[in-house]
Amino acid sequence: MPTIKFANVLLEKNPRSLSYPSLYCKAEGSLLEDKENNAWIMHDQGVYDFSTYFNSLSVQKLKKYTRAQKFYLHLELKGAAVSVQQTKGGVFSAHPEPVGDPYKLAASDKWQTLDFELQIDSDAVIVGFEITTEGKVSIANSYYSVDFDGDFRPVEFVLSTTTFKKESFIERNIGLVKEQILGSGDDIAKHFHMYVIDNGRTLDAEALSDEHVIVRPNQNVGGAGGFTRGMIEAMEQKPQATNILLMDDDVAVSPESIKRTYNLLRILKPQYADAMISGAMLNYEIGEDQWEDTGFMTEEGTFAPAKPPLRLTKYEDVVFNEVFKLPKAITKYNQRYAAWWYCCIPISVIKEEGLPLPVFVRCDDAEYGVRCQRELITMNGLCIWHMSFHVRYNAAVERYQTTRNTMIAQCTTGFAPHSDFMHELHNNIRLELKKFGYANAELCLDAFEDFLKGPKFISKPGVAEATFMRANKRKEQLVGFDELQRQADELHITGFDISQITRQLVDSDKPRTRLERLQDYATNNGQRVFKTEGTGYAVIPLLGWAYPAGVIRGKKYLIVIDWYNKKGAIRIKDAARYEEIVKRYERDLKYYKKNIDRLRAEYAAARPELTSVKYWKNYLDME
Repeated sequence: MPTIKFANVLLEKNPRSLSYPSLYCKAEGSLLEDKENNAWIMHDQGVYDFSTYFNSLSVQKLKKYTRAQKFYLHLELKGAAVSVQQTKGGVFSAHPEPVGDPYKLAASDKWQTLDFELQIDSDAVIVGFEITTEGKVSIANSYYSVDFDGDFRPVEFVLSTTTFKKESFIERNIGLVKEQILGSGDDIAKHFHMYVIDNGRTLDAEALSDEHVIVRPNQNVGGAGGFTRGMIEAMEQKPQATNILLMDDDVAVSPESIKRTYNLLRILKPQYADAMISGAMLNYEIGEDQWEDTGFMTEEGTFAPAKPPLRLTKYEDVVFNEVFKLPKAITKYNQRYAAWWYCCIPISVIKEEGLPLPVFVRCDDAEYGVRCQRELITMNGLCIWHMSFHVRYNAAVERYQTTRNTMIAQCTTGFAPHSDFMHELHNNIRLELKKFGYANAELCLDAFEDFLKGPKFISKPGVAEATFMRANKRKEQLVGFDELQRQADELHITGFDISQITRQLVDSDKPRTRLERLQDYATNNGQRVFKTEGTGYAVIPLLGWAYPAGVIRGKKYLIVIDWYNKKGAIRIKDAARYEEIVKRYERDLKYYKKNIDRLRAEYAAARPELTSVKYWKNYLDME
């Protein structure tokens, strides 16, 4: 029976590991890096618990998805006497539970090896281990291995990342790949290529490229075009790739996640050969928090995470992350997807389902995941750290790109047929108008009208970039706090002092009576029927989905604050502009109702062309 070294015991030094060491090891003492010996030192006497997010082994999922039969732990230790205890986590485990008797090693100034088979019962979700030391102990070259039935699946692995002027992120990740994957001596190094699709054409392609890492200068075609270029490169390389891992540029990643993904592919059961492997999104600022581990499209037409937020330094959340069962609200319509911050797709699936749609950014990954309808495999330790959405809110993305692309996708490939994107359009326009966000409401209509132009419009090379650039120019423009204060003084907004504003005030709201709620609903905050000029000001968050209904009612000025980036904008109530937008929306709705059947047919007919290699090669100017 063959054996695979599946997962290294991972200890690393980076901002996440330094700030959240319990993702790796929960220790009573200090853990110090020993670079000279490629080892780590458990410096103090005590218990070092490796039953963690990165260093437990997901035996339940390995038994489900792979041909794994037996599991082993290999440790290399040197120093004081130690006791090694296997642990396990069952469905209701709040803490690691000891399994069997501990293994003892006497003190030694030479490296000692400890190998033992892990005891797995029907209740085990994850297994791990604890090391109790009597003094200073070094650990190195330690890993979990797996015995499995059959032979290794042949895997030619491609990592593709798309970048636009994110040099610091991408150059760091290229360095990690070269050092820890290509330089590792592991099997993956012999079957690995990385394509960096440089949409900004700012990287030194010649200096960064080698036999296995290739930087491709590309037109600015967004994430959709960049990842599609990576797919084509993977399909046409020699030998042809079997699987491609799509990964965002502005992320932090542990190369160990990539290695485990490769190892997982090599031992999958035949029935999961066409599955996608999805990595979780952890919060870049709060590295222990998991924001999303696959998502789904709601009936209301919004994107939502499939799992609740989890804190992965808590053992019970590490277990919960593995045993989570999708509720019927998610499974009944099969509208689940894996985001492309970390998503591994079989090349055979791409050949069968076609390439992505030319939508630049937003919804490209969700549409593709829902289109393909493949099993989505997730596992502890497969992840990236990404900036959270609230610190990078962009109305050009959320109001223009999302509105347009969801509608295009639904008509072209049948994406999320049970999601009501017209409801989401109406809700977003109304929300922006209530908050005097006229520029952003107009972005929604720009998106709607571009959708109504049909597939010939969006299929033209250059249109996707041009429309996104246009949206960025038309969106509400933010200014720094000093300029914001100057504008407020010029408008004579009595009482506004940016130095006195706090996050508490920005995020606050106040209750409304039932009568006030009815008045706001009927008048859209005093902008129709019974129009009012409004008085005073309120401070509200920039985020488009925020609705502080109590504080905005009856105001003349709304001052939106992006506290993270220290910017803001002043919105002035304008009933005339409100009316213009409403009339424009009504005209658009009339056109939509008259033409939607024709548009659906035209978009559906365009699908074979828009998802073909021939179309994309022309679009990307690859011919």
